[in-house]
Amino acid sequence: MLKFIQINNTTLKEEKEKPEKQKLQRGLQNRHIQLIALGGAIGTGLFLGIGPAAVLAGPSVIVGYAIAGIIAFFIMRQLGEMVVEEPVSGSFSHFAYKYWGSFAGFASGWNYWVLYILVSMSELTAIGIYVHFWWPEVPLWTSSLFFFVAINALNLTSVKVYGEAEFWFSIIKVVAIIAMIIFGIYLLFSGSGGEQATVSNLWNDGGFFAKGLLKGDGKGHYQGLLAAIALIMFSFGGLELIGITAAEAEQPEKTIPKATNQVIYRILIFYVGALVILFSLSPWKNITTDSSPFVMVFESLKGFQFTIGGKTIYFTSIIANVLNLIVLTAALSVYNSCVYSNSRMLYGLAEQGNAPAFLSKLNKSHVPVKAILVSGLFAAICIIVNKLIPKEALEILMSLVVSSLIINWLMISITHLKFKKAKQKAGIKTKFPSFIYPLSNYICLIFLVGILVMMWITGLKISVELIPGWLVLLYLCYLVVNKRKQKMENSPVQ
Repeated sequence: MLKFIQINNTTLKEEKEKPEKQKLQRGLQNRHIQLIALGGAIGTGLFLGIGPAAVLAGPSVIVGYAIAGIIAFFIMRQLGEMVVEEPVSGSFSHFAYKYWGSFAGFASGWNYWVLYILVSMSELTAIGIYVHFWWPEVPLWTSSLFFFVAINALNLTSVKVYGEAEFWFSIIKVVAIIAMIIFGIYLLFSGSGGEQATVSNLWNDGGFFAKGLLKGDGKGHYQGLLAAIALIMFSFGGLELIGITAAEAEQPEKTIPKATNQVIYRILIFYVGALVILFSLSPWKNITTDSSPFVMVFESLKGFQFTIGGKTIYFTSIIANVLNLIVLTAALSVYNSCVYSNSRMLYGLAEQGNAPAFLSKLNKSHVPVKAILVSGLFAAICIIVNKLIPKEALEILMSLVVSSLIINWLMISITHLKFKKAKQKAGIKTKFPSFIYPLSNYICLIFLVGILVMMWITGLKISVELIPGWLVLLYLCYLVVNKRKQKMENSPVQ
């Protein structure tokens, strides 16, 4: 292990001595980092994904989001400590490679890249569906292709353009959710929400834990808070993007801690606080798997109207359009971040020697153009696959997303344990210590393993079964790459 760390220290030294034109440029300002972090916590999972979890757990889903939010915060603090200490490309893949081992770095990086290629596929598909709402005559693949080209073109210009685009995407999402929260409070306490709008909705209809912790019907169907916790946790996928930005952030030692610490407050406000208000507006039994409390708030606007130029306009006519605009913005934001994070992860893997060297080449604007294009190529293939393959195959791919997310979070927490031990052994006091180390690490690991158990019990068994096979495939690929690297190292210098 000492020899391995020494090798990587040499690699890091060589990285620092690279010409400035061959390094990523620190073009992300504080406001970019803050909104990127905020946008990572607010996506389609918040606006539309709450419904299925709420149906399973009832009002207690609020507690589920609070618990999952704390776990996400712990993991972000662990990642934050590492990236503030060493703000380099590759983020958690770099740390796994340096402090855990070469296979860990290889697996962590490629697992993350594949994960967000699959997420890119689903978001591009969703974008096509949202555009289809306004212009049904436009084929789904056409609008998906348009935004595929547009978002990739933005990312090819400079990191500042990406940061600016994500800044405004996040602004739209934040304004939308704040507006819904404020309007929900108004409906609740003004009496305008009707007789059904009361705080007692939180414990009516069977109590706060109306569905219990875990109940089965004997036919393989489960409900309760524990059954919903797996769905809830995946709403926070994307928060680790803060770590990816470290190599291109201005003053990462200041911006990263600030963005990381604010994660917990954002979760409490935008998830827990919002759900308390929204679940109070109407009996929770009205929620269905294809709706959410946010949809219910907009539905309550149907009785409102206003007059412009003598013409009466009913909110009913714009509810669906506003909702569609919000979820479209959320999908564009997620895909924008997918393009950015995937290209930087490929760049980091190339720097490690775990991806082809040409992927580490930068253009005059310090952008890894080839890494963006290669990632885009695979995302485009996924669009075609999504159109051609049967529904069952797509479900398997989405199950792989679930598996990859669990692997990613587990590896971040384990890598942090090894990172801390290495720093303590070297007598180095880190600048941004994680929260209650090492207890928070063990809490996260137990929680994530518990999610795997719940997934196995409650019908997501295929996602758990795919993990060993996926790790074996990664290991076989690693052996091939490592053999090639050794062959190159042993070849005589010409």
